[in-house]
This record gives sequence, C-alpha cells and structure tokens, in this order.
Amino acid sequence: MRPRPRIVLPALSAVLLVALILAIAIGGAPGGSSSRTVTASAGTGFDGAELPTGRLAPGFALTDQGGQRVSLAASRGGVTVLTFLYTGCGAPCVVIAQQIRGALDELPKPVPVLIVSADPHADTPANVRRFLSAVSLSGRVRYLTGSLSQLRRIWRAYGVTPASAGRERFARYASVLLLDRQGQERVLFQSEQLTPEALSHDIGKLQNG
Repeated sequence: MRPRPRIVLPALSAVLLVALILAIAIGGAPGGSSSRTVTASAGTGFDGAELPTGRLAPGFALTDQGGQRVSLAASRGGVTVLTFLYTGCGAPCVVIAQQIRGALDELPKPVPVLIVSADPHADTPANVRRFLSAVSLSGRVRYLTGSLSQLRRIWRAYGVTPASAGRERFARYASVLLLDRQGQERVLFQSEQLTPEALSHDIGKLQNG
C-alpha cells in the first residue's frame, strides 16, 4: 500500500501569511510616498513610475529662500519638479539634490524645481543657503518653507514622511515627483530609481507629450 501523502496545507498557509505580512510591512507603511498607487512603467516610455492620470497636484503657497511668496499654481504651463527635503538629513537629501542638478544640466532649458521643507525648524534661511550652495543649486531652485501647520497639511496631501519620523524612515520614502503642464501628478521617482538621465528623459517626454 502506498504511504498517504503528508498534509502540508497548514505549513503552506503559514508561509503565505508570513509573506503577506512582510509585503505589507515593506510596501504599505502609512505616511510615506509608498502609499501612492503607481503603475509599472514598462511600455509607457517613462523611466520613473507613471502615476494614474487625472490627479491634480494639491495646491499650496509657501515662501522661498529669498522671502518671495511662491504658489504651485504659478508653475502651470510647464513641467515642474517637486520634492521634499530638509537640510539636516545628510547624504540622502544631498544625493537627491545632486541628481536633480545633473538633470538640469542635461536639459536644453531650465524647468521649475520646487523643494518643500520636511523640517521647517532646521531649514533656516542660513541653512538653506548653505545646502543649496553645497549641491550647486543656488539660483536654480526654489526652496520653500512655512509654518509647521502649513507644511503638515502639505505633507499629508502628498503622503510625505516628515523629518520628525527619523532620518532613516524619511530616506526610505524620499522621492521626486514630476507634474505635467496641466499641474497633474504624472511620474514618481523613488530615490533608488533616480538618475540625472532618467529624470531629464521623463521631463523631456512630458514637455513633448
């Protein structure tokens, strides 16, 4: 008589449960840019992750490093680069800023770049000037800040992890967002995807689309 097969369903269920828990822990942490729904870029022509169409970027108005009032609506009509950084986060923010600078160097014409503070207490005018100078972005981007209550509303609207969550968690979810000429969110770059070539390519594609 053949031996009866062993019942492996409980073990298999346990493995699947562990895999599900890990997937939620890795990809579904609340409060970070991973909460955004993205579609695979394969076949779209974008190097970054294409976002579902029709989502207008939430508006805001903040103050730049020169004391000028800047509204997101003012950048309509052209492709806009939007990211959230803070001057004290170290290498992660420096690398993102340098990748943006590299993309600007490759583009035939400059595009608006808005950096919104993720830590308004640390992002004093002096610290912002030093940071922009260190990454060679002085005069090329607008570094925006405001009150903590203002920024909290913007962070929530964009699913941003603020500096108060800790440097490691902030770096995990740091990203760069491209807005099209109509002000819609179109392409999201996580930090591991971001290169000057990829960013400049997708900006050009949106400009020509």
